[in-house]
Amino acid sequence: MTVEQQARGRAGGAAGPGRRRSRKDEILEIAVGLFASRGYHGVSMDDIGAAAGVTGPALYHHFAGKEAMLVAALIPVSEELLAGGQERSTGHPDDPRGALESLIDFHVDFALANPAVIALHLHELDRLPDEPRRRIRRLQRLYVEQWVTVLTTLHPGLPDGEARVLAHAAFGLMNSTPFLGGEVDRRRRAELLRAATLAALVAHPGS
Repeated sequence: MTVEQQARGRAGGAAGPGRRRSRKDEILEIAVGLFASRGYHGVSMDDIGAAAGVTGPALYHHFAGKEAMLVAALIPVSEELLAGGQERSTGHPDDPRGALESLIDFHVDFALANPAVIALHLHELDRLPDEPRRRIRRLQRLYVEQWVTVLTTLHPGLPDGEARVLAHAAFGLMNSTPFLGGEVDRRRRAELLRAATLAALVAHPGS
């Protein structure tokens, strides 16, 4: 299943607990799937409208254009990651291994639920204007620092710079979800990603 199909499936699915999905949410998810699979410049407003079942011009009732859709997709995701990372990294004050496991669980669950957004982030972030791109980069840096804090606590003496290298390597592993085939079910994929990431980060980096 492609990231576009996954996004469309979620857009047509049930609303989350306690919240009814808005038409704007549905259109945005469809746009994200199209951007992720075809590239930002390969998708027009008319394409998005056709996939969402509305005319292209009617989309402007919800979004000023494709750029606004990209911003609306990426900034909330970055904020969600930071908030979740802060909660997980501080939830085990005397247990850095437990904090790391919690961070990994959180990120793997996010990655498996949002492959289209991850693909969009990897390939299309530079399409944004300076201000929202800087905002997203700042949120990303703050999220990375949650991992750095946990890793340097788990491995005393590990320099912050090396901890950042490890964190980014872990993200590369966990964010591979847009490229994974469907031959392994979601639960097993989560188990494999968690185990591989934990093994990579718990092993002492050495000198």
